[in-house]
Amino acid sequence: MKTKLLGRTGISVSELCFGTMSFGGDADEPTSAAMYAACRDAGINFFDCADVYNSGKSEEILGRLAKDHRDDLVLTTKCFGPTSGDVNARGSSRRHVVRAVEASLRRLQTDRIDVLFLHQFDRQTPIEESMRALEDVVRAGKVLYPAVSNWSAWQTQRALDIQEHHAWARLQVIQPMYNLVKRQAEVEILPMATANGVGVIPYSPAAAGLLSGKYLGQASGRLNTNKMYEARYGEAWAFDVAEKYVAFCRQRGLHPVSTAIAWVSAHPAVTAPIIGARNVTQLADSLAAVTVGMTPELYAEITALSRTPPPATDRLEEQKAAKG
Repeated sequence: MKTKLLGRTGISVSELCFGTMSFGGDADEPTSAAMYAACRDAGINFFDCADVYNSGKSEEILGRLAKDHRDDLVLTTKCFGPTSGDVNARGSSRRHVVRAVEASLRRLQTDRIDVLFLHQFDRQTPIEESMRALEDVVRAGKVLYPAVSNWSAWQTQRALDIQEHHAWARLQVIQPMYNLVKRQAEVEILPMATANGVGVIPYSPAAAGLLSGKYLGQASGRLNTNKMYEARYGEAWAFDVAEKYVAFCRQRGLHPVSTAIAWVSAHPAVTAPIIGARNVTQLADSLAAVTVGMTPELYAEITALSRTPPPATDRLEEQKAAKG
C-alpha cells in the first residue's frame, strides 16, 4: 500500500481510505473488527466515519478498535445531520459543531479528530459562521484539519477565501461523490481542489455497487429499495454505462470493483478513494484496487465508456476543440 500527502497538511495517508459506514449497521461488531484488521494488514492507516452513521455506533466501534494504536492512524468524522430531536442538534452552526465534536470525541475515545468534515452545505447558516466554528474547534485542539463534504466548488472556494482573509485554519480536504457514472466533480470541484492544494477523498467509487454488475438485469436490490441510491443511480443511462463497463472488464479479465476504484484513484486530483464493505469477502475486491495496472491507455478506454460532463460554461464547441 503506497501513501500520499494529504493536501497541504504534511501528513501521509494510505492510497485507500476505509469508510466505516457499515460498522454497527450492515456489519456487526465482530465483522467490523475483521474488516478493520484486514485493512490494517493491507497497510491502511486512513479511516473515515461520521456521527450519524448508525446513530453513533460506527464511531463507537471505530473508537474501540483504534484506541490501542491511535497515533498510527488518521481518523476523520463528520457533523451536520440531526443527532437528536432537538431542533438545534443539526447543521453547521457554531453551537452544533462544537457540541457534535465533543460527542464524537467521546464515542471515538480520542482527544482529537484528525479531519473534521462539515457533512453537507448548510443553507441556513452563513459560511462565515461555519468557518468560525471550524476555527474554534481547531484552536481548542479538538480538530487538526477542517474539511467539507458534498459542497460545490463555489461554496468551497468561498470558504477558503474567508479563511484566508481571517488567517484561520484552511480547509485541507474535500469529500465529493465521484465514480465512472457520477463525473460532475471533474468540471469544477477537482480543478478547484488542485488549484488550492486541497486533498480529495471521494466516496462511492463503485457507484453503490452499480459498477460491480450485480444489479444489472435485476428488478430488486439496494438501488431499488434504498431511495437515496435509487435517486442517484436509478436512471436508465447509468445502467447502460455500468453494463458497458462490466462487459469491458470481463473482456479484459479485470475485476469491475477493483478497476472502478483504481480508475478513481488515477485522477491526479484524488488523494485516496473511500472504500467500504459489509464483510471481509466483499472488502477483498476493494483492497485489490492497488494491484490494478491503471495505464494511461486503460484509463482513457474506461473513461470513454461514460458521459463526459459539459464544461462549466456549457460551451461544448470549446470542449470538442480541445480534444482536437
